Amino acid sequence: MKRIVPIIWLLCCLLVCAAPGCATQHRLADGTSRGITRVGHSIQVGAFREVKNAERLTARLQEKGIEAFYFRKDDGLYAVRFGDFPSREAARQEARKLVKERLLTSFFIASPREQVLKQGQRAEIHKPSAPVSVKKPSGDMGGVAARTAERFVGIPYRWGGDTVVEGMDCSGFVRAVYNLCGVNIPRTSREQFRVGEGVGRADLQDGDLVFFGSSEESINHVGIYVGAGKFVHAPRRGEDIRVSALDETYFAKRFMGGRRYF
Repeated sequence: MKRIVPIIWLLCCLLVCAAPGCATQHRLADGTSRGITRVGHSIQVGAFREVKNAERLTARLQEKGIEAFYFRKDDGLYAVRFGDFPSREAARQEARKLVKERLLTSFFIASPREQVLKQGQRAEIHKPSAPVSVKKPSGDMGGVAARTAERFVGIPYRWGGDTVVEGMDCSGFVRAVYNLCGVNIPRTSREQFRVGEGVGRADLQDGDLVFFGSSEESINHVGIYVGAGKFVHAPRRGEDIRVSALDETYFAKRFMGGRRYF
């Protein structure tokens, strides 16, 4: 009997580790990891010439508890995107419901593989507040994320509306960029810091997230690395998305490391 007990205990441990929930503690087969999932079908609305119109629609959706964001398309017009639906039909049903509520007039269903910036394309950087070195994309998703982030530069933004706590704008921005690249990451910078693979400053690559704070337990800012020691971020509510350097005194003192999600 004494020999049977340790064997039973060992079998229980093996069964626990083999349970489905255990897989979320490691990088998944499709490249995602704990707290990271693939984006499903999304609803896209509008072709606005003025960013204010896209911002206005986004705010209306956010007031209804819908996590929406806007972005600049290849043609220079602005669109609004939201939702993470398991099928095209589920997204279409929700969109039709919003049409009946007169929140939308027309819509487009974006598939999980519908990226805003296709691999191999270059982004046009609009009114950068700092010089940006636009490299030829490497062809991987990190490069796509970096080039997507660059096209937000110069856009004034209030990520998450008026109901979001201070400090949410920066994490909302990187979350929107990753969403456009087909990846869901957690909502806050602290949660984002806890997932993905840790990356040191010397090993940063395009598309990695860079985090700042007084300590790893007090992360309060995040941006997207775009190469050459630069990153794109939302400085604070109401200001334009901009490019900054990791070498700047403020950021150099508060740099807590990078994370990779692709």
